[in-house]
Amino acid sequence: MSGHSKWSKIKRQKAADDKTKGRIFSKLGREIAVSAREGGGDPTFNPRLRTAIAAAKAENMPSANIERAVQRGTGALPGVSFEDVAYEGFGPGGAALYLECVTDNTNRTVAEVRHMIEKAGGNLGTSGSVAWMFDRRGVLFVDAERFDAEAVLDCALAAGAEDFSTEDGMHVVYTAVADFHKVQEGLGEAGIAIEQAELAMFPTTTIPVEGREAERLLRLVADLEDHDDVMKLYANFEVDDAVLEAAHPSSSADF
Repeated sequence: MSGHSKWSKIKRQKAADDKTKGRIFSKLGREIAVSAREGGGDPTFNPRLRTAIAAAKAENMPSANIERAVQRGTGALPGVSFEDVAYEGFGPGGAALYLECVTDNTNRTVAEVRHMIEKAGGNLGTSGSVAWMFDRRGVLFVDAERFDAEAVLDCALAAGAEDFSTEDGMHVVYTAVADFHKVQEGLGEAGIAIEQAELAMFPTTTIPVEGREAERLLRLVADLEDHDDVMKLYANFEVDDAVLEAAHPSSSADF
């Protein structure tokens, strides 16, 4: 399960349907601040910050909020100091979970994440326990209604993309990590607007999870993604569409 999965579609719908923009902006602000702290406040010379700002703009985060987050990161404005941390573990059904977090208190975050996973019947693992089950790649989304597939494919491949597909109304471009920003720039120079772009973890293999375990797993994933400190969550499970629809009936029409 990764950035282009049906679960991710549900997450985008929940963001609109459940009025969670405040939480989204808070998470985006943390990522911008950490990116600015680590690589400087000029996105021209800071690829991570450039990606974070693009993600914030895609969510219609106000420019003033973005600027304040950058200034907090560079120290121009006072604020809480955040840091990156990753957690790995297993959920119901043996599904591998990889969480990327930004926190101002690692002791609090690890305790809360461990409690949520163990309450669902899983366990928090050690560093490296599941990371080997994933490959990090760049993924970019382009509106298939606005842009011709052949034009996007030709431009993406010329810029160094590895793979391409069209699904759920989006052209999806995959890149190696080293070529991620080069492909972004290539598409932009060709006038092709990118709806979303991120470096994501893709499972090398997936495992099926069924029945009550699938239901518990989906609840756990939803709860973890709602946690303020969790920026991204990746997993390697597959569940039946019917289970997804039962868990989120308002979204079933899109599948």
